Amino acid sequence: MSSTVGKVIRCKAAVAWEAAKPLSIEEVEVAPPQANEVRLRILFTSLCHTDVYFWEAKGQTPLFPRIFGHEAGGIVESVGPGVTDLQPGDHVLPVFTGECGDCRHCKSEESNMCDLLRINTDRGVMLTDGKSRFSINGKPIYHFVGGSTFSEYTVCHIGSVAKINPAAPLDKVCILSCGISTGLGAALNVAKPKKGHTVAVFGLGAVGLAAAEGARLSGASRIIGVDLNPSRFNEAKKFGVTELVNPKDHDKPVQQVIIEMTDGGVDRSIECTGNVQAMISAFECVHDGWGVAVLVGVPGKDDEFKTHPMNLLNERTLKGTFFGNYKPRTDLPGVVEKYMNKELEVEKFITHSIPFSEINKAFDYMLKGEGLRCIIRMEG
Repeated sequence: MSSTVGKVIRCKAAVAWEAAKPLSIEEVEVAPPQANEVRLRILFTSLCHTDVYFWEAKGQTPLFPRIFGHEAGGIVESVGPGVTDLQPGDHVLPVFTGECGDCRHCKSEESNMCDLLRINTDRGVMLTDGKSRFSINGKPIYHFVGGSTFSEYTVCHIGSVAKINPAAPLDKVCILSCGISTGLGAALNVAKPKKGHTVAVFGLGAVGLAAAEGARLSGASRIIGVDLNPSRFNEAKKFGVTELVNPKDHDKPVQQVIIEMTDGGVDRSIECTGNVQAMISAFECVHDGWGVAVLVGVPGKDDEFKTHPMNLLNERTLKGTFFGNYKPRTDLPGVVEKYMNKELEVEKFITHSIPFSEINKAFDYMLKGEGLRCIIRMEG
């Protein structure tokens, strides 16, 4: 048994003391896991745009000091009372949402939106007792979306931890715990393009390229990438994108451009920007009779989606998705196996790798729009 079981662990963590200020590497105390919790040793983590968004604290209720990070891979160090599904030494991916297994959503084959563990960006404490497991000199440090993986050790609810194949390289598959699976699942589980279909993907960031990858795996014949940043176009071809459309190059709505390119519209579209106008375009560019549009991006709180009702009456379908409709504990291990079986490439999403001590570089890369995913090595 590990000598740390049941004890407070002192380790390094990158703490955000206030909004939009560089993270500070601090020594934090990580309390033992309580009922239905596990303490993880994080080996690799990655920066997701969601971390940056809440670090900037624009348009939300700021909650500081906080340990961000939620896209990661690690090993179970110890388990709390009542935990039987995991044991020390298991290789896992913590996930920003969860699967309690008991609520109506978890019992439904059609939903992954767990009532208990659905993402809550305002909560900075554990569900078990309403307290944080992190502290510095007795001062609580808040959690972030149940993960807080910018720490060498963290504590998560058991329902937000997926046990995976121990042979899977954590420095690669860690990125499957959030954005890549979200885009991939939006294509494979929700849009479900058929072989030979045409697919439009709005937004060619990591999530959008993962959606394109899903369309490619489905056998789509044409994958049209839509993005305002022309520098992304060459990279997009590695993910199956066959044609590229920059809305700024046209004097008509981009949905009209796509309809003309495809003789009436694409079979499927996937929107990954969160821009409400892009959402409308994604819906209006699918073919009547059978077209399906899937919304992935998160809009602003005051945004409104407006389209003529005839677009629906003409048998177009509009869908939304959360984490690609994957149930974290049930489905994520299978996504990892796709990588292990060489059905899915994840290396091409990884554009940078840095030591934990340089974590602020990852924020610089993200803010400058450089690359897709930056792997942060927790040791050296």
